[in-house]
Amino acid sequence: MLQTRKEIVFVTMAGIFITSAIVAELISCKTVDFGLYPVIAGIAPWPVVFLLTDVMNEYFGKQAVRRLSWITCGLIAFCFLIVFLAVQLPTAEGSYMSDAEFRKVFGGSLPIMIGSITAFMLSQLIDVYLFSFFSKLTKGKMIWLRSTGSTVISQLVDSYTVLIIGFWIPGVFTIDQVLIFGITGYLTKLVIAVGLTPLIYVMHYAAKSLLGEKPKVSS
Repeated sequence: MLQTRKEIVFVTMAGIFITSAIVAELISCKTVDFGLYPVIAGIAPWPVVFLLTDVMNEYFGKQAVRRLSWITCGLIAFCFLIVFLAVQLPTAEGSYMSDAEFRKVFGGSLPIMIGSITAFMLSQLIDVYLFSFFSKLTKGKMIWLRSTGSTVISQLVDSYTVLIIGFWIPGVFTIDQVLIFGITGYLTKLVIAVGLTPLIYVMHYAAKSLLGEKPKVSS
């Protein structure tokens, strides 16, 4: 195990992918003000997930990315379980954080957790399928189209799935709030996806140099 360069590269990418996805869920309780509109802090790690999804899809195949997505989904659920148990434990006297403070940060509701996991899995499956579709359509050319195109569509699903399941169905948000937060979050991801286009080419070049082989999707 981990004897070849390809195995080491895959495990490293998978580790960064999983870590980024879990961290995104943990920091989503904070809202950041960029001046134009508020944005959930959990968006910050997603550029890494976007890039790795596309590069791994290209060099390791869509089946590998699908399996990794399912594994990540399970690990996010496991992380939520650990956090839930930690919230239930009584706080020791003298702790710098009280029960109320800890619960306020980490005590997310069950609908939000379900919405987050569902949104992640749906968006990943859609992204993997569309990336492969665009790659075949362009015969392995136009990296920017298959990468940005798949992200633009999949993240629209992601943005609204978590809001509908986690906030609208439980009655936390009105439909107007869902539409507003959905479009602001989606536009932010869209700007990030377009802005990452040059970096996509850099990562593809780096992956090709490290692995010493042509992309799977385009072959």
